[in-house]
Amino acid sequence: MSNPTVLVTGGAGYVGSHACKALSGAGFAPVCIDNLSRGHAQAVRWGPLIQGDLRDSALLRHTIAAYRPIAVMHFAAMAYPAESMSRPDLYYDNNVTGTLSLLQAMHETGIGIMVSSSSCAVYGTPARLPVTEDAPTAPISPYGSSKLMMEQMKAEFSRAFGLSYFALRYFNAAGADPAGELGEDHDPEPHLLPNALAVAAGHRHFLDVHGDDYPTADGTCVRDFLHVSDLASAHVVALRVLLGGGTGGTLNLGTGQGHSVRELAAQVAINTGRPVPLRIGPRRVGDPPALIADASRASRLGIAYPHSAIESIIATAWAWMSAKDREALPPKTAVQG
Repeated sequence: MSNPTVLVTGGAGYVGSHACKALSGAGFAPVCIDNLSRGHAQAVRWGPLIQGDLRDSALLRHTIAAYRPIAVMHFAAMAYPAESMSRPDLYYDNNVTGTLSLLQAMHETGIGIMVSSSSCAVYGTPARLPVTEDAPTAPISPYGSSKLMMEQMKAEFSRAFGLSYFALRYFNAAGADPAGELGEDHDPEPHLLPNALAVAAGHRHFLDVHGDDYPTADGTCVRDFLHVSDLASAHVVALRVLLGGGTGGTLNLGTGQGHSVRELAAQVAINTGRPVPLRIGPRRVGDPPALIADASRASRLGIAYPHSAIESIIATAWAWMSAKDREALPPKTAVQG
């Protein structure tokens, strides 16, 4: 008997590709659909790639008919809060319209299970830390607002049509596949850890720090970093809960431990043995001072984070970047004696 198929939207992206690997290892057959606007075809290694956009309803229905998935994992979305401040049109069109098209196709073809990526950005600037799933949602960026709208659509489809879903509110995904097969590869790169590692590797002169006057211990933003492989495994756990008839809903994915920008840069310097000088600039619009998860609900479902110590996150990301740098080196020319 063949493995049950799961349709993975955005499966060529950073988190989506790690989830495809986790699904394959758990006995599922991932089928990726991705428009490759920000993903990479070479990251799709555990099943077929259908290149296309979720807003193409005919393509969605054709793909579903061809592969007959039992569930959907939904990652396809633009995901940069700072970018969304200047281009909200892109974020609402891609994230919200694309999700609506997917939900409609699922309803019309009888797929009733979805595990989807949401974000801690739905909380905005939380009044209390750590943040529970019941905390007020008040996003401060179009990205966060689009993610909250996506959650609301799933809740409405659940009430109207019986959709079983999890909306997984990620905190800060980081790191790379411990086996070295996958890693973070954005251009331009908006995320803190790969930029800090780029400084350590000599690709950049400074790590830009967006504000050092926040109400935190050292003045820089504090974030809850979660290893991307642990994040991918959490999706498989959530999928099994829904396939077993369990109750879904919103779920925080984070470790409950916060690290400031300065702390992360210092740890990168320790891990790599190389300096990471900082360049302090003004605050960036859309950045809350601190985001730390209350992860107790996920823990009760059996979700664990064995790779998410900050040292492990940095080590796997550094190994990935170092391997890429070695691949980019020109071949050595033999010396004639």
